[in-house]
Amino acid sequence: MVRVVLHPRDLAGCEHRLYLDHAYPDLARARPDTPEAQRRKAAAADHRAGVREMIRGLHSDQSPGTVVLVDPEADHATRAEETMAACATGAAWIWNATLPTDRVAGRRGHAELLIRDGDGYVPVIVVNHRASHPAKSRPNGGNSSAGSNSAGAADPESPNGAGGPKVTVTSPVWTWAPSPDPTRTARNHRRDLLRLAQLTAMLVDLDLATSADPAELRAGVIGLDADCIVVFEMAAALASYTEAFARRRAIAELQVMTTPLRIGECRSCPWWARCGPELEERRDVSLVVGANQSRVLADAGITTIDQLADQRGGPPDDWPGNARFDDAVLTAIAWLRGIPLIRRTEDPEVVRADVEVDIDMESYGEHGAYLWGTLLTDNTDPTREIRYRPFVTWQPLPTPDEGRSFGEFWTWLTAERDAARDAGKSFAAYCYSQQAENRWLLGSADRFAGDPGVPTRAEVESFIGSAQWVDIYEAVGRNFICPNGKGLKRVAPVAGFTWRDADAGGEASMDWYRDAVGLGGTTPDPTQRERLLEYNEDDVRATKVLREWITEGARVEIPHRDMLLASRDD
Repeated sequence: MVRVVLHPRDLAGCEHRLYLDHAYPDLARARPDTPEAQRRKAAAADHRAGVREMIRGLHSDQSPGTVVLVDPEADHATRAEETMAACATGAAWIWNATLPTDRVAGRRGHAELLIRDGDGYVPVIVVNHRASHPAKSRPNGGNSSAGSNSAGAADPESPNGAGGPKVTVTSPVWTWAPSPDPTRTARNHRRDLLRLAQLTAMLVDLDLATSADPAELRAGVIGLDADCIVVFEMAAALASYTEAFARRRAIAELQVMTTPLRIGECRSCPWWARCGPELEERRDVSLVVGANQSRVLADAGITTIDQLADQRGGPPDDWPGNARFDDAVLTAIAWLRGIPLIRRTEDPEVVRADVEVDIDMESYGEHGAYLWGTLLTDNTDPTREIRYRPFVTWQPLPTPDEGRSFGEFWTWLTAERDAARDAGKSFAAYCYSQQAENRWLLGSADRFAGDPGVPTRAEVESFIGSAQWVDIYEAVGRNFICPNGKGLKRVAPVAGFTWRDADAGGEASMDWYRDAVGLGGTTPDPTQRERLLEYNEDDVRATKVLREWITEGARVEIPHRDMLLASRDD
């Protein structure tokens, strides 16, 4: 038989998707990319182009042939020939390196960079997410969380320089010079490590690696910030890769049968139209619990929603400690009865105040936050208009103008807080899932420190740590079990809210933003700016409707958990 050839992207994610792609190759080839996939590819291409130009500029004063750019428009065979020719001449940096397809082992792969190190090459990939983050300091000045990465350098402050926590290793982007970097902690993305492992294995087979000893092999990642190369030792990654590759190849060759299981990536998978009905027909338990929980339940013989809904007593062995088993049972009951929410508490509660401000932030990937939308309600003054007020920049991110809009937002918010305090009124600001807002509040304070209106980091930390900053997402989780998910667009409609734009959503807003600011050289589209503002306004209004409903209508409209559990015996 003809051996299946696997790309690194085949090594992670849903096994059943891989099976279907190879069982029905004509259907897989014919399906177009989803808008979400198109957006991700476009953003990644933009990022890679920026890194390519940076690399070329850094070496522009060096002799010809130092940096070789393999033609991205050429076919795969031509790109591989150009790459091998560049390696033969000893080129120091090879961009868009494409390795010859290994049909015996069943592997293919390309690296954004091959960097010469001694007599061989190190693979470096460029990714459109962060490859590291600032390290948290230990009292002695070291890296408190570095032990979680696989960079592999011993902490110089640990006894004898070995056996203690490891620090991240990085290299400058202009040369290959790995060294311990206690200021960073690597972010280990499984997909990245599997891709690097496959590239490393291919280089070893081509006799182009820096060593035949796995313990001496390294590889690198240039992340979104593109300010360093995060370096990984590959020995452990290669061991994990070998096992994963063998199983994935067996699946792709249809030697191992798989069945659908609902997981996170199902939301954007083109095969969901096939898998979803199959799961519903057999009332699969993965429709109401997470993938890890469904595996634990399956091991205990609980494979259907009906079986889960009928469970009494404690959870099965190995049930995740951070998940409530009763919640899983109740979610199964709700699925069977078509119930959208279940009350945990007798009287749902959320912090309320005299002056209330709903806040929603819009960001574009990792590039920044371009919009802070607000909606102020003064419950002590019915004559005061409940007005949506956006603070926005339409200059393409990243831009210093982001600091201007953030400073204006913070100045306005602070003025409203101070005015409420001076008038003897209580004040609260609300968001839905504060993780994103907090990230950009703190990040904006750091990046635009000193700009007009921009607070210090300490001021932001004081605010987000106060009782005045209220997360409605957390309030929903405290008060309700949510069978259909806790997202705002899942829960707010239960409270009676409807978005004006049927396509509104985080992924769609990314496409709207590209058009709104004219990314990719297009003409900015003002209609998409209005669409984004309307979407953001609806989000803050949805938060307002939801929090008011929690304290005013939910007790009457939503069944209590105890009632549902007891009703099974009726």
